[in-house]
Amino acid sequence: MRFLPCADRGLLVGTGSLDEALALYRALAAGLPPGVEDLVPAARTVLLRLAPGADPARVERHVRRLELSGTSTGRGELVRIPVVYDGEDLPRVAELTGLPAREVVRLHTGREWTVAFGGFAPGFGYLIGGAPELAVPRRAESRTRVPAGAVGLAGEFSGVYPRPSPGGWQLIGRTRLEMWREDRTPPALLRPGVRVRFEEVGRP
Repeated sequence: MRFLPCADRGLLVGTGSLDEALALYRALAAGLPPGVEDLVPAARTVLLRLAPGADPARVERHVRRLELSGTSTGRGELVRIPVVYDGEDLPRVAELTGLPAREVVRLHTGREWTVAFGGFAPGFGYLIGGAPELAVPRRAESRTRVPAGAVGLAGEFSGVYPRPSPGGWQLIGRTRLEMWREDRTPPALLRPGVRVRFEEVGRP
């Protein structure tokens, strides 16, 4: 692990893989070390927000002593996301995977996903745990506008766009479920550790 100071009250811990980053996040979330106020997981890092006056060296020693679990999924809250699988890129995903479009849908709905971390936009969760066959590259050219609720694939991840924005993921469907609402507590529906099941509705 690599430890880097971040701004005036942050300690960024770099890891060698997504699994290691998630294992570190789970270990820290199970009991925040003294002097740590918050955690922000990412693909290869975990950011620790420190309390005023906390000693970064002491926090680092605590983190280095942690035992990390090898599993990258948890038993968090389960969210079911209804999806109409009529995305513009569904035929392209079928082509990239060598599978019929209906098999792509079956694989996407056939496993439980887990939110690994958030990013890109408020409410956007990077979901892991899907079938290996669904790992596809991003689009060669990003769209200038992806509608809110679009469900996509990129690399090993799946995700749902929380609001209209540019994006380069392969779009396979859409949902009306709101990923981010400021009048909800917490505002983000998909948070690290939350489990997700995609459910097909309204087959086109």
